[in-house]
Amino acid sequence: MYENGKLKYKHYEKELARLQAELLKLQYWVKENNLKVAVIFEGRDAAGKGGVIKRITEPLNPRSVRIAALAKPTERERGQWYFQRYVQHLPAEGEIVIFDRSWYNRAGVERVMGFCSEEEYQEFLRSCPEFENMLIRSGIILIKYWFAIDDEQQDKRFHARNNDPLKRWKLSDIDLLARSKWVDYSKAKDDMFAHTDTKESPWFVVNANVKRHARLNCMSHLLSQIPYKDLTPEAVELDPLIIDEEYDRPPISDLNWIPAIYGENPDGVEFKM
Repeated sequence: MYENGKLKYKHYEKELARLQAELLKLQYWVKENNLKVAVIFEGRDAAGKGGVIKRITEPLNPRSVRIAALAKPTERERGQWYFQRYVQHLPAEGEIVIFDRSWYNRAGVERVMGFCSEEEYQEFLRSCPEFENMLIRSGIILIKYWFAIDDEQQDKRFHARNNDPLKRWKLSDIDLLARSKWVDYSKAKDDMFAHTDTKESPWFVVNANVKRHARLNCMSHLLSQIPYKDLTPEAVELDPLIIDEEYDRPPISDLNWIPAIYGENPDGVEFKM
């Protein structure tokens, strides 16, 4: 099942499919019971948060599962109450919202890069537990994940991104600066945990050094946090497709077909759409 300490791909694929099927059941349960679920993903740059989020959301209905991945705040947002721009993305009844980075930006990148003042930082540490307690009392199920990787693994992934043109967009200027601030980020993370890893709203730490393991472990843990039952709808009996043979449709050759680089476009009357 394992090879060189890593789960073999065929076993990974099998478990991934099983867990994704369970996540779909969870989504039906959340919607049926009007639950409000917010899941926060934080961690080191290149820790694999995006990959886990992608595998979680792949099989789910995007109408009730949303990803909140906010860009840097606008000038107007910088003049708001700090949590204000995040509040509008919180889940309504029957929704799951996944925060790809969250209000914890203030305790991480903003703190390390000097994008906030010391007073703003200290106020965040005081306010955050109170803010999260308010969310929980309002009925929101709040789950927080921290993805942990070591410095060797992060360096390896940065080089892999840099060498792949399809992944190079993942290397932001902030990511490159972070390479020289490993210890600063460690200190910021430790301070953040000291203030926000509470009994009411704990942090769950994911060992993210091996992507396959991190994905499966996180998905499995997420499923364990919300008791659910299988409410998957039964298959329905589909009525026969009704076609009006007397309706004379315009010739399909009059349509603006895109170039058929793969395969070929239909050119006969038998093609129906």
